[in-house]
Amino acid sequence: MSPKRPISKVYEIVIIEVMTIIMNDSHITSIAQMESFIKGADEAEISFRGKSREEKYAWIKQTLAKFHYFKLKKKEKTIIRKFIMRMTGYSKSQLTRLTTKKRRVGVIVVKTSDKHKFPQKYTTDDVALLIETDKAHSRLSGPATKKILKRMYEVFKDLRFSRLKDISVSHIYNLREKRQYLSQTYFFAKTKPVAVPIGERRKPDPQGQPGFIRVDTVHQGDLDKEKGVYHVNLIDEITQWEIVVACEKISEYFLLPVLEAALAQFPFRILGFHSDNGSEYINKIVAKLLNKLLIDQTKSRARRCNDNALAEGKNGSVVRKHMGRNFIPQRHAPAINDFYRKYFNPYLNYHRPCGYATIITDLKGKQKKIYKKEDYLTPYEKLKSLPNAASYLKEGTAFKELNKLACQKSDNECAALMQKAKVELFNQFHQRKLQLSNLYTYAILGS
Repeated sequence: MSPKRPISKVYEIVIIEVMTIIMNDSHITSIAQMESFIKGADEAEISFRGKSREEKYAWIKQTLAKFHYFKLKKKEKTIIRKFIMRMTGYSKSQLTRLTTKKRRVGVIVVKTSDKHKFPQKYTTDDVALLIETDKAHSRLSGPATKKILKRMYEVFKDLRFSRLKDISVSHIYNLREKRQYLSQTYFFAKTKPVAVPIGERRKPDPQGQPGFIRVDTVHQGDLDKEKGVYHVNLIDEITQWEIVVACEKISEYFLLPVLEAALAQFPFRILGFHSDNGSEYINKIVAKLLNKLLIDQTKSRARRCNDNALAEGKNGSVVRKHMGRNFIPQRHAPAINDFYRKYFNPYLNYHRPCGYATIITDLKGKQKKIYKKEDYLTPYEKLKSLPNAASYLKEGTAFKELNKLACQKSDNECAALMQKAKVELFNQFHQRKLQLSNLYTYAILGS
């Protein structure tokens, strides 16, 4: 063990007078002594506390005046502040408020609240009677409880309810918020989830075969309380075959024909339809459509954000990248759909490569996804590479026809044609906006 440090005479004075130092510090007459005192208290790990706030405030006022605090240099002020903080136990921010008050007002006094307080009418016995009543009746509403309290006194002559018989309904709820009431009652109701029998809450398991679609909606912003167009993004989990469509609104009336057209554009049979829990997909009309097509409907699980991660990623890397985030009015949905069907969807599936991860499992069972050069294929190439790929195609669809579509134009030609069509589409938005603006201006000038 290391030897103890020697204690100087100043420290001995501190230890002797530790019980009375707050009220009697007359032996400390200089800032140098005060600094030695602080050092000794730190090494000996001595702490001090005043008896009351009034006593602390009076001592702080006396100490500041004794050493002419406001005329000292910054270093000397710091020593005095440390001394006061050590003696009173106040924090730096508390002491700053007190010294500011002393400098501005000249005194440090305990602030007393002058807020009006109503006399307490109902006692702890009355709260206990309210607890007894609420437990017996399983906590009725305020008016019903008031009626029971009044009947207990007037009808059943229970004198304990002499004060509660005249209680107001609002004050019943005030008493129910008291600590005494909350500590002795257990009235609570858990939030009951809404049971929607449409769709099964689970993650799809495609087992390496195409046809399990992930669906999500992308909203094209608002402007002046007007909703923009909605993009519906459908992606196959295995091949990443992607079909994007647009609709004016996401109600069943507008969404149903759009979904039928989107599902018809996939070259293979659709086996599963997975979405989030939005009401645009979890409803009877969509469920009826999927049941008619013999498609299994699933929905994302709670607190499992990766259940629909593929669709969320494609929303940003495909839809937002090409369509942007600026407002597009809903009336342009047919024109956007025409662009998607003729140019955008063929480009995505026949000419735009996607990454397909290779999962590697180490000795500890940890899985890691890596992307090799050979893992980048177009969705059509990925579809053809699957074992028994022809067996997944819809009836009347063959790879011979799909090959013609894939080889009709090169990747760059198809991309350039798509970009040109996209520019023309956005020009239509601006021209229509300019026409409406001119008509509005003409109407104002003409009037």
